[in-house]
Amino acid sequence: MIAIAIDGPAGAGKSTIARLTAKKLGYLYVDTGALYRTVGYAAWQRGIDPADPDRVAAMLPEITVDLRFDQDGVQQTLLNGENVSAEIRSPEMSRYASQVSAHKAVRDYLLWLQRKLAKEHNVIMDGRDIGTTVLPDANLKIYLTATPEDRARRRFDEYLSKGVSVDYDKLLNDIKQRDYDDSHREISPLRRAEDAKLVDTSGNTLEESLELMEAMIRRHLGI
Repeated sequence: MIAIAIDGPAGAGKSTIARLTAKKLGYLYVDTGALYRTVGYAAWQRGIDPADPDRVAAMLPEITVDLRFDQDGVQQTLLNGENVSAEIRSPEMSRYASQVSAHKAVRDYLLWLQRKLAKEHNVIMDGRDIGTTVLPDANLKIYLTATPEDRARRRFDEYLSKGVSVDYDKLLNDIKQRDYDDSHREISPLRRAEDAKLVDTSGNTLEESLELMEAMIRRHLGI
């Protein structure tokens, strides 16, 4: 099996680029951020402070997080058997995901599922610590990034396209804060693996980023 690990900060386009590239190559795309959003959503449902490691850890035996893939390879995220793929995509769940992902208990809880998928399928997996922790022996590691301003603009446009009213300056501040939180957390902080290829998509269109990603993968893996 071939595993491609894509790490990078929030809003860099990892999910979209990884999903479309996986479809082009016939690989399974695994959005690990959705797993942490789902744990965050479970905490939100129960009124649990996502920053409280003890209460979040105590909740984990009560929930089941799983992934399903439809015939087109599109990922669906399940919480206790219920499809919550839409519910976990709000700005608030992004904050919850960032906070619960800082807890070792949560990362250990989800680690086996991520590695199991990589053993059973050719995968492109994206997240914050895929190349450094989850799949340290991945065939190819990529660190995908863009400037905070570029990432905030993309997220702003994404929410507007869904009819969600948001403030650009707040999005920018949230992204900068998440960058700081993700890179300074004690457990599996966001960082570029030593052997990861750097891909900066600042100023790129989606098509340009996709072409860049596919060319890099084909060149380094000889496919």
